[in-house]
Amino acid sequence: MKTPRLSRNTSQRISHIYQALDYKGLGPIYCDEGGDEFWEDRQGPCQKMGNAIAKALKALLPQEGRSLYVGAGVPEIPVLYMEHLELHRTVCPYNLRQGEVDILNKAGGDTEMQFFCGSAESAIGVFDHLWIVSVLNDPEEFPNLSVLFSYGRADPLAFDTAAFSTERETGIRLFANCMAKLTKPGWITTSVEELPWVEHWCDTHQQPYHIEEATYPTALVGDPVCFIRIE
Repeated sequence: MKTPRLSRNTSQRISHIYQALDYKGLGPIYCDEGGDEFWEDRQGPCQKMGNAIAKALKALLPQEGRSLYVGAGVPEIPVLYMEHLELHRTVCPYNLRQGEVDILNKAGGDTEMQFFCGSAESAIGVFDHLWIVSVLNDPEEFPNLSVLFSYGRADPLAFDTAAFSTERETGIRLFANCMAKLTKPGWITTSVEELPWVEHWCDTHQQPYHIEEATYPTALVGDPVCFIRIE
């Protein structure tokens, strides 16, 4: 399948938002130190790689559906605006960090496409697309899950098994509550590292699924992203 292009209007809108972002404010949100240098280095790739994922997703999603985004931030801007402007879909992006939500909404200036502060579990209604990328392996929200599953470097003598169990149950609950909102057939966009969560849920619910072969790297952490068709 030939990858579609983004329209000139969408590309210009995405570029405008990236230029309008308050990178001074984003620096301490994304980095403990060196935030200015981080965004000087990642702003361009963030837009370029985000556009690549947006083009690929454009070929898969139907017009005028609804998408739920878990942990959406700066990297998701191209995909969100592709859906909003070109597929005329309703997008509901959730982010736990109020500071980032305020910066994103100010840069966008679009009352029809707003970021929400809070858990995606609180979203109302059903969706035919769930975006959950680098969430369940996020070292900030799930430090023990990430070191064990994503990085495989947990110290067996110092590893906090109780904290791991708590994070695991939180992750299972978050994913299950979001999946409960997904209509079938539907799509999931996730990182390859988070595939075990999808596979476990589908196997438990005897739900057929198909994983697309192509993957696309994210700009900030390099996690390969894939698309999964829930039958």
